[in-house]
Parts: sequence; C-alpha cells; structure tokens
Amino acid sequence: MRFACAALLKIFQHSRDLVVLGIAVLAFPAHAIAAFEFFSINDNAVIMYDAPSLKAVKLYAATRDLPVEAVVKVEGWVKIRDSEGTLAWVEEKALSEKRYVIVNVPLAEVYHTANANSALIFQAQQNVIMEMLEPPANGWVKVRHRDGQEGYVRTSQVWGS
Repeated sequence: MRFACAALLKIFQHSRDLVVLGIAVLAFPAHAIAAFEFFSINDNAVIMYDAPSLKAVKLYAATRDLPVEAVVKVEGWVKIRDSEGTLAWVEEKALSEKRYVIVNVPLAEVYHTANANSALIFQAQQNVIMEMLEPPANGWVKVRHRDGQEGYVRTSQVWGS
C-alpha cells in the first residue's frame, strides 16, 4: 500500500509539472520564450528595469560586457538573470551576442591548456569579467582577460558559459 501511494504521488507530481509547463507555453507566444541564451551588455551603464517599459522602476545600471542570461523575450525587451540571480528587464538593443563570463569564486585559475597540470597563466579575482573565446568543453572554457592574456578556466569557476 505504501509503495502504491508513493508511485501515485510521483505520477501526480510529474503530471502537475507537465500541466505547469503546458500553461507556460500557452501563456506566452512562441517568440516570447527564450532558450536560456547568454548575452552580454553592449554599452556602459545600461539601465535594468522591473518591467518591460521605459516608465518602469529603474533597478540598477549594468556595465559593459556583463554576462546575462535571457529568460524571456517580449517585443523589444528581454528579461535577464545576472550571475547573482537577480532578474530584471532590459531593452533588447542593449544586448550583444558576444559572450563573456564572470568569475564566481574568490580566485579562479587560468591555465595554458584545459588541464590543471599545465602552466598556470594567471589568476582572476571574483567578479572579474573575461571574454569567452571558445564554447565550453569537458568542464573548461577558453577565455581572454582584458589585458590580453588567454587561457582555460574551469566552468565551475565562472558564470555565463
């Protein structure tokens, strides 16, 4: 009896999740759903809003190259999430497809190759933004620091990859 109740509960949970997903798909037009893509801010001091309108409350200003994740796109606006999990709306024209990552640990180590046994090129402190040069592979991503140094960092040490 206990096993049967647990099995029914799992089926109910799965069904409920499917219903919620179905409602979300029906509630937004197909073009409004983003594929959780990463972008970067393409200008200095881009204003983030609490709603998709220039008349909405201004939350904060984001700096150039800040990596953000698109959650929803609606009529020239994108709801984004930053590395700290903050959600905000930004005008779509303020986003660039150029990819950047931000260090999310106290000190990230950047190596010559995608191997911790290779030469350590440099270390980057938390919140340092670096350009992503290649897509992540096997837990590593190739990056370039603003000073021009390049190397590989573990994906677990950065956000935005």
